[in-house]
Amino acid sequence: MSPQQNTHAGAAIGKGMTVKGEIRTREDLFIDGDVEGTIDAEQHVLTVGPDGRVKARIKAREVVIAGRVTGNIEAVDRISIRKEAHLTGDIRTAGIRIDEGAYFKGSIDIVRPESSNGRPEAPAAGPSKQS
Repeated sequence: MSPQQNTHAGAAIGKGMTVKGEIRTREDLFIDGDVEGTIDAEQHVLTVGPDGRVKARIKAREVVIAGRVTGNIEAVDRISIRKEAHLTGDIRTAGIRIDEGAYFKGSIDIVRPESSNGRPEAPAAGPSKQS
């Protein structure tokens, strides 16, 4: 593999591939082709490579965008929009990183991460004062 190619673990949709419909994955997914529809990778990382073009509603644990994405994204942990990326859509996530030079048009809704019981985690409490 040449140094310019991305290395990844999990499933991949390569440059020459076009997928239309619903994608559900139980592993990390790397997209460098064309995808249109919905992507459900709730417990995994979705990466859109530099040649990836996605028109979809996306749900994932983490989303990394280096290509073009049109559609709303819900990421449990975080979304990273790299400097060469182009994203049009609304974002709902606990954390976000937008590199200088990236294009983003939409709204951002920052949410608290959920604890294992399904409720938002309480903020860390400082020392309590007792009277």
